[in-house]
Amino acid sequence: MSIIRRMNTRDAGFSQQLDTLLAWESVSDGKVNQIVDDILVRVKAEGDSAVVEYTNRFDRMSVSSMAELEMSRERLEQALAGLPDDQRQALEVAARRVRTYHEQQKSESWQYTEADGTMLGQQVTPMDRVGLYVPGGKAAYPSSVLMNAMPAKVAGVDEIIMVVPTPDGDVNELVLAAAALAGVDRVFCIGGAQAVAALAYGTETVPKVDKIVGPGNIFVATAKRAVFGAVGIDMIAGPSEILVVCDGQTNPDWVAMDLFSQAEHDEDAQSILLCPDADYIAQVEASIEKLLPTMERKDIIEVSLRERGALIQVADMAEAVDMTNRIAPEHLELSVADPQVLLPHIRHAGAIFMGRYTAEALGDYCAGPNHVLPTSGTARFSSPLGVYDFQKRSSLIFFSADGASEMGQVASVLARGESLTAHARSAEYRIKSSEV
Repeated sequence: MSIIRRMNTRDAGFSQQLDTLLAWESVSDGKVNQIVDDILVRVKAEGDSAVVEYTNRFDRMSVSSMAELEMSRERLEQALAGLPDDQRQALEVAARRVRTYHEQQKSESWQYTEADGTMLGQQVTPMDRVGLYVPGGKAAYPSSVLMNAMPAKVAGVDEIIMVVPTPDGDVNELVLAAAALAGVDRVFCIGGAQAVAALAYGTETVPKVDKIVGPGNIFVATAKRAVFGAVGIDMIAGPSEILVVCDGQTNPDWVAMDLFSQAEHDEDAQSILLCPDADYIAQVEASIEKLLPTMERKDIIEVSLRERGALIQVADMAEAVDMTNRIAPEHLELSVADPQVLLPHIRHAGAIFMGRYTAEALGDYCAGPNHVLPTSGTARFSSPLGVYDFQKRSSLIFFSADGASEMGQVASVLARGESLTAHARSAEYRIKSSEV
């Protein structure tokens, strides 16, 4: 039995089969919602004491105060200084590239003046304080620290508060080092819904933030959705995804490993190949069978590929592009001879990796663009995390006397048409020679 399903767009019922394959709802468990709601209510009401209690219970800790759960700046710098040379160098290269890329995204304030002296514009300002959730325990991702903190720093955010669970007191030095390198201001060793609640509502020790970013499990995702409105959030992320569009000329081992690179995240991750060449698809399938036994996370990869993976034969590359836009993947590899030809036709994708040599894994760590990307088809209306997510825009309106008089007449007509008399009269007071 094959590890991964084979599909063909010309098969009867293909469209429905694809919809079933792609279907995903990341936050849907009623029991989880109830647990999260209870945690949010208690943390909002009781502050530090509730966070400490939940941390001791869920992370198997034995602390008596929040002070014991905060990492000092000196501790972060110690972690950075203590890294092996190769890890520190890799982290510094990645940080530099991520910062350089995101510096290109920074928006500036602007304004213009009309002929009558009226000035209009937009003032761009950074958020005051943001919260960064970083997974802990087995899922420890220093790259996530860089990808979330760096654009906030570039945007000019005054203070970054990081929360990271440390189950059984297990601290990941590389995560702390990344926090030091990225300029994180304060770090608390808390996680789960209680950490999201602390950031959203504030406690005696944890300051309230304006926005919460960063990945987490279903409890974290559910909590982020619940506190949205009290604070901003980046997104509700589903499992990792990769879609490889290949013309049948890339080394099949490369493509198989690219599919593995997302499948190894967890059993719900999704890896799909689109190709018009049936013989090549068979080669990739053979590579999967050959390479899987060599993988450290082979059990996770196998479940992911069997449950949510697919090798799909398309009629031609044009259909592959159409299918790509329908799927709207988080990560898209255009593993073809000339990706620039296809690029103008790609409308929906979180990140586009162009050419045979551009492995998605490079984007996860050191290419420069952000690896926090829309999943589950949300690339149809969402974008990667960026500097713009940490900047706010205020409209500027400064009417001259002449402009206020002229536009007052327009506003008066429209306001009276909506039966909003106070609006109309407020504008009419500024009309020159008005006796209203």
